[in-house]
Order: sequence, then C-alpha cells, then structure tokens
Amino acid sequence: MPVYKCKNRDSWYCSFYYTDWTGKRKRKKKEGFPSKKEARNYETTFLMQREGRCDMTFQTLAELYLDDCRNRCKPTSLYAKSYLIETKILPYFKAIPVNEIKVSTVRFWQNELLAHHDAKGRPYSGAYVKSIHVQLSAIFNYGMRYYDLPSNPAALCGSIGQKKSSSIGFWTIDEFRRFLSYVQEHLFRTAFQLLFWTGIRSGELLALTAEDFDFDRGLMHISRNYCRIHGQDVFLTPKTAKSVRAVTLPPFLCHDVRNYISASAGQAETCGRLFAISRYQLTKALKAGVKAAGVKAIRLHDLRHSHASLLIELGYSPLLIAERLGHEKIETTLQTYSHLYPDKQSGLARHLEDIHSGTF
Repeated sequence: MPVYKCKNRDSWYCSFYYTDWTGKRKRKKKEGFPSKKEARNYETTFLMQREGRCDMTFQTLAELYLDDCRNRCKPTSLYAKSYLIETKILPYFKAIPVNEIKVSTVRFWQNELLAHHDAKGRPYSGAYVKSIHVQLSAIFNYGMRYYDLPSNPAALCGSIGQKKSSSIGFWTIDEFRRFLSYVQEHLFRTAFQLLFWTGIRSGELLALTAEDFDFDRGLMHISRNYCRIHGQDVFLTPKTAKSVRAVTLPPFLCHDVRNYISASAGQAETCGRLFAISRYQLTKALKAGVKAAGVKAIRLHDLRHSHASLLIELGYSPLLIAERLGHEKIETTLQTYSHLYPDKQSGLARHLEDIHSGTF
C-alpha cells in the first residue's frame, strides 16, 4: 500500500491499481491527505469497496449504499436517507466490520433508540423509530444482495416502532375559519386556503405558477413538486404518477386565487412560483396563526388530512378522494383514513334496513 509525500506541499497522496467492474485494470491517484495514515486508509477503503469484502466497516457499506441510491432516488428521498444514516445509525455502527454486527448488537442499538428522550423529555415517535430501523435494514439487505453478506441482523432482530402515527390531526371547517381570521398576509391566506380546500401537498403548492390555473374551467393542474435541499431550490416530478392531476376548485377559491395573482403581479420569482416562500416559512405562519386563534395545533401536512376528512364526512367515495389527493392506490386512502369511516357504519345499517322494509 504505497503512499507518498507531496514534494511541493505539506500533504500526502496515494497511487495504486485496481480492477473496475468491466474487468479492466486502472490506476487511481488521490491527493491532499494531511497524514500518511489517512492516505493509506483511503486506499484500503477504496479497494475494499471494489472487492466487496464483508469485513469492510459498516460506514464503508453505508457509503456504497448511498452512492447506489444517488442515481435511483429523488433528491428529497436521498436527503432523508442520508440524514437518518449520518445522525442515527453511523454514530453507533460506523467502525464495526459488517460481518461482526450481530443480532445482539442491533438489539442494543434498538434499546438506545427507544430509551432516547429530548431536552423536554419527549421520546422519538413510533413512526420515526420505525423509519430509522427500516433504513438500517435496507443497508444490510444491500450488503446481502451485492456483497455476499450472509444475513441481515436487523431483520433477524425484528422491527420496532409502528408503521404510521397512531393518530392524524385535522381541523373542522369552524377551526380552520377561526385560524384563517388571524392570518392577515394575503400570500399566506391564499396558500392556506388552497391547502385546506384542495388537499394538495405543501410541495405541490409551493411549485404552483399562474399558468397552472384554468379559472374558466375551475381547474388547478398539479405537475411538479418544490423543495429546498442544501440551500438550493429543487423542482421534481410529483410523489407518484397519479399525483400529476387536475384538481377542481370551487368558485370562491377561483375568485380568491385570481385576486391574489392580480395583486401579486410582478412579484413572483423569476421561475414563476406564485408562493415564493419556503416550507419553513409556511410552517412558521401556521404556528403563529394557531397561537393567535387558540385552535389546536396541527402540522402543515394535516391540512391535507383535514380536506380528506371533510370529504369523507360529506360522503364522497374513497376512489374519488384518492384521485383528488393524488394517491397511487386506493388502498393508501383507505389505510390512512380508515379510522374516520366507522362512524358511518350505523347509518349504513339503518339505510339497509329502510331499503329492506320498503320505507326508503
């Protein structure tokens, strides 16, 4: 493992040969290491990655996994994966050789997650713990498929947490109207109106342009999603194929949005975004309105749940609701909002009785 001292700089470099995935022998040179040890460690890690040895460190396997995801995941998904791996998984596993991580090792890590409490004494939510564990298991699955790891210790240990939050927050129409009465800025009033009365995702809202509205037909076209990653504006395709959709708007909402567009003419970003703000600013305005109005606190995404719960209460079918929300499968709608349907069962039974008795 030859490493060398740069003649004109106070640093080290490594130079070596390896065989790439096509079988060709290639030379690799990497400069700028502050010490001989770091240069040697780089060469060792690089060769282990190419050879796919199970005695590589977990950090090396995690880096390979993220490199593979880079071309297969949306930037938002990659950012979420990277954050969980770097903050919740690597601090515990990074230096351990992959083939030395046992089921008991994962069990100890699970217990640390479950015992964690923040400065206010709050534990991680069941859904959050579940997502962290799923990410760890995904890395081991990647090692099994491509680097001959014999088993997945995370899968053998068993999962923790729960798939989804046990409860979904939402507002009634009265609660939303009270909240909105304390939101003065035109931009935020219009944004919250669209979120509540259409159920679109916040990223879909923030990507909207004036051209996305057909006021004559009462339609809003959803075709992209906005997010901000590492300080950069990013426009992506919507979450699923069914998310590309036309959402019908009631006349009052067409009127409000048209007025907002007229009032803000010339103020939109060069990219044409109607709501030239971030999700953080939208959340901050939501919290301020909640505090001023004295209504129960909900998340920004719960405005979408509020719209869905309103449609369920009005008696609309799960299929129509799924199409309006842009769910890929109707099962998603049923699984997410199943707890809102039982109240309809008694009415359904009475309806069937009326039909049977001929009184309907």
